[in-house]
Amino acid sequence: MIHQFLRSYHFFSLQSTRRNGANYYTTTQQNADCSVPNLWRTHSSIADNTSRSRCSQSVMASSWIHFFVLLLVFQHYCSVLATVSSNVHIVYMGDSRHDQPQLVEDTHHEILSNILGSKEAAMESILYSYRHGFSGFAAVLTRSQAELIADFPGVVRVVPNRILSLHTTRSWDFLKVKPYVVNGILSKGQSGVGSIIGVMDTGIWPESESFNDVGMGEVLSRWKGICQEGEEFNRSNCNRKIIGARWYIKGYEAEFGKLDTSDGVEFLSPRDASGHGTHTSSTATGALVENASFMGLAPGLARGGAPSAWLAIYKVCWSTGGCSSADLLAAFDDAIFDGVDVLSVSLGSSPPLSPYIEDVLAIGSFHAVAKGISVVCSAGNSGPYPETGTIKLLWVKLCIQERMFTISIPIVYGEDIASADADEDSARSCDAGSLNDTLARGNVVLCFQSRSQRSAATAARTVLDAQGVGVIFAQIPTKDVILSSDVPCIQVDYAMGTYLLTYMETSNPVVKFSLTKTAVGQQISPEVAFFSSRGPSSLSPTVLKPDIAAPGVNILASWSPASPFLPIGSTQNQLNFKLDSGTSMACPHISGIVALLKAIHPTWSPAAIRSALVTTASVKDEYGLSAVAEGAPHKQADSFDYGGGHVDPNRTIYPGLIFDMKITDYVHFLCSMGYNDTAISSMTRHYQPLP
Repeated sequence: MIHQFLRSYHFFSLQSTRRNGANYYTTTQQNADCSVPNLWRTHSSIADNTSRSRCSQSVMASSWIHFFVLLLVFQHYCSVLATVSSNVHIVYMGDSRHDQPQLVEDTHHEILSNILGSKEAAMESILYSYRHGFSGFAAVLTRSQAELIADFPGVVRVVPNRILSLHTTRSWDFLKVKPYVVNGILSKGQSGVGSIIGVMDTGIWPESESFNDVGMGEVLSRWKGICQEGEEFNRSNCNRKIIGARWYIKGYEAEFGKLDTSDGVEFLSPRDASGHGTHTSSTATGALVENASFMGLAPGLARGGAPSAWLAIYKVCWSTGGCSSADLLAAFDDAIFDGVDVLSVSLGSSPPLSPYIEDVLAIGSFHAVAKGISVVCSAGNSGPYPETGTIKLLWVKLCIQERMFTISIPIVYGEDIASADADEDSARSCDAGSLNDTLARGNVVLCFQSRSQRSAATAARTVLDAQGVGVIFAQIPTKDVILSSDVPCIQVDYAMGTYLLTYMETSNPVVKFSLTKTAVGQQISPEVAFFSSRGPSSLSPTVLKPDIAAPGVNILASWSPASPFLPIGSTQNQLNFKLDSGTSMACPHISGIVALLKAIHPTWSPAAIRSALVTTASVKDEYGLSAVAEGAPHKQADSFDYGGGHVDPNRTIYPGLIFDMKITDYVHFLCSMGYNDTAISSMTRHYQPLP
């Protein structure tokens, strides 16, 4: 069959070009009589007037195209990405041309067998066969083998594996998602009954109270998911709440080698070792848990946005660092087959962004939406600078809610008590070992954040080691709660830090600490957090991004007790609930709201749901004051900070006007970007070129 394809199709050779520190393979015509343009054009080639022809009608939508992207990714391990030269390649072949998964998989094996010489070699090389929501596979290949496969008919592009990173209670009351709100989204949506939320993250801690199945109904017959077993996780860990759990590590291990779990920092199973996945899952659909708190802070009732929705777990990220794009695409393929209604994805890549056709998260999202699944992605934490957000189908910003944790601001200056072997700059920021023990003993120390030392936790540990009794850390504005048990730690902005320096020039300056407490309603909202990524899209500046803003600062939710993350000097053995901040926390808020909307309007498309969210969002608080955005300086927020505005869940039920979209609208958008119909037609069976 493969040889027949080879005889009936024109051939293309591959050229390697360098851009943004990555290798891309582009196609060059070998047959002078062939008039078919390059399958995919990079953005640099889009500017070429000779290749800017409109989507022609000469190429049938049923044509077989190969989509191979080879990309060498170089990132720093300290930012959760590792420096690797990828031998794993994702072979993308567009939409499946028939509905028999085994035939699709056989085609993948046949392609590899022709290249590698035997079926046995193909079986050893292949990691995943994508055969449900779309066609393609991931395999361990040499550069020359990848070049050969890229010439096969039916292949759209070869994408090298890339390591992505995570975007890391009272919030639902703040959003007025309450059971006693008459005709509110929670009551009308029956708390999400009938909706299935899939979470792609670091897994789950199934024993958490947030995932008990009391009151949950039997799983719908349409559900095809499984409960995949592994280390310290078996089928009994799934229940009528957690109805499915899968884990993916083949792509990750092909890059970094076998993962050693003997030290107990990770589990080869859906079990969560880091806490991030447990937190996002319980935020979206956690059951009601009384008397939840983080070490006494934010006490009260913890619950998810759609507490009666079912939960499906797709573990694609690992506590040892990162998420393989080959694993992520396998999770998308399975989620489409399993039958989820909503996908919550709190991960992505940092700028610069890959073009749409080379972004595995965008590819997976497109095919999920084509099957009617709403995909919610976090924008990233690279703010407050413009064009720093990731681009996906529903992009969520982070917004600060009305809860604020206060400590009375009560002192020696770190620079004035530098140790003999430390310079003043290190002591100013209270870097490790920089303080004189004698001068620090018994004092509160004022430290200033620096370019090389940005962590309040590091400063607190330094002061504790020097026998200080407290630390005040002046830094870029933040609402995060510093975790420190043995030494009080207060975070202030630079202005307050400078004021304290002036105060310290008086005789006998003193400070006063009071016990930490939770204050509700002290802060005007909404406010876009300093670190939340901003729009516009660096790929499509004319398209409004982000889409929506949601709470994402100091969110209390369930946590994995296996996580090594504990406050300095803590006497606790584990954490069951934790406050966390990031667009990762904003994303599951929208996912929970989408699940409620799906329960109320089961026939609405993903585009209709996004329209309802964006058009009903608010840009003012309940007192009529405009939203603001943290930054340097603070400013009145605009659409590139919050998109349509801050989500207003109850208004989304009756939005009035709906802006709906079909799959052809998405592919016509790609056509307008300069991609030709030969490539675009492979993404869907139903695409019709523009006239």
